Amino acid sequence: MATIFQSLRRWFGAIGSTGQQDGTQYGEPFTRVYDSNKDYGIDGALQVSAVWSCVELLTDNIASLPLFVYEREPGADGHKALARDSTLWTLLHDNPNRRHTPVEFWQFMTMNYLLRGNAYARLVRGADGEVIEMLPLASDQVEVKVLSDGSIIYEYNYDGVVTIYDARSILHWRDKGNGIIGMSRLDFMRSSVGVAIAAQNHTESSYRKSGKRPGVLLIDKLLTKEQREKIRENYAGLVEGANDDLLVLEAGAKFEPLSLPPADMQLLDTRRFAVEDIARWFGVPSVMINDTAKTTTWGTGIEQLIEGFCKFRLRPMLESLEQAIDRRVFTPRQRERYVAEFSLDAILRGSFKDRLSAASTAVQNGLMTRNEWRQMENLPPMDGGDLLTVQLALAPLDKLPGSPGNPLPTTGQQNAGPN
Repeated sequence: MATIFQSLRRWFGAIGSTGQQDGTQYGEPFTRVYDSNKDYGIDGALQVSAVWSCVELLTDNIASLPLFVYEREPGADGHKALARDSTLWTLLHDNPNRRHTPVEFWQFMTMNYLLRGNAYARLVRGADGEVIEMLPLASDQVEVKVLSDGSIIYEYNYDGVVTIYDARSILHWRDKGNGIIGMSRLDFMRSSVGVAIAAQNHTESSYRKSGKRPGVLLIDKLLTKEQREKIRENYAGLVEGANDDLLVLEAGAKFEPLSLPPADMQLLDTRRFAVEDIARWFGVPSVMINDTAKTTTWGTGIEQLIEGFCKFRLRPMLESLEQAIDRRVFTPRQRERYVAEFSLDAILRGSFKDRLSAASTAVQNGLMTRNEWRQMENLPPMDGGDLLTVQLALAPLDKLPGSPGNPLPTTGQQNAGPN
């Protein structure tokens, strides 16, 4: 009875994708604001170049960022050191599982997160309870359920066999939603994808017709039904793109091409808008997916563009993933000792000239040692480079020669020699 009641509430929109309920969780919208939205699925959506470019931009950038594991050193100063010898470093930085490199693993996870709002990986634990392997699971094959006692289980359907995992066995990276499952971005942007696909199909259809416009064939006498069908068959190439270079019209027939329909005249603008619209869904500046309609080009304000992209798009995603790793992958004992963080330095690094200027300021003011800067530039350490130094050119005014506290010597004193 409860199941029927829940189904009716979903049907009438009382429970949406952000609503909380027992049983199966849904990340797609229950209320459709557009009537004829076809579900093209992941495979169909990725055939739209703007969708592919946005997914590629975000997945490749996140997957290529180094994921460092730090060990908290004793004391209250909050200092951390790279934990290169820990099992977590091997798992998260070097080898997530026996099948995938770190880049491949995080590409798969990020793509599922972007398109379906949820990324899953099965956690294989050793005898001590620590995770030794992470195996990615396709989001479309996972169903999340809330049991009557409030616990969460994950049903994974693989080759017709359903395997049930508890929450402790799954790394679940979810987007915004009801707190249990993330909302599926691809389902919410279905209309935008449909417009882009329709515009692409219309363009492809026009090219298939060799760019020929529809028209009217004028004939100076009445025709029977059979004659009209025969004429349509004989002269179909006038509008359907036949390979004939020359078509002959007989008996006073005249072909009048129609003017370009408004839909065709605005097709280019529609396709350009589709790029901006899809980029907006993914939170990506359209110029970063090669939207040439924008005036911003590489080299003009690109540093500010990248900085904004990292701050407002990449950083929130990485924060969410770091917290999911901390909550699901780390054991309570590891959580007290270690922390995992993605490094954005590789993306935010400026030109070599800018880096030298920043390093010079930091070293001269005692904010970092020379060897710390050399490590950032992948240079070997140098002898004596671990000392903090400061620039001594600045001095108090009362210490300057000629000041009241430090008068200049008189002429006699200047010329006086030793006795």
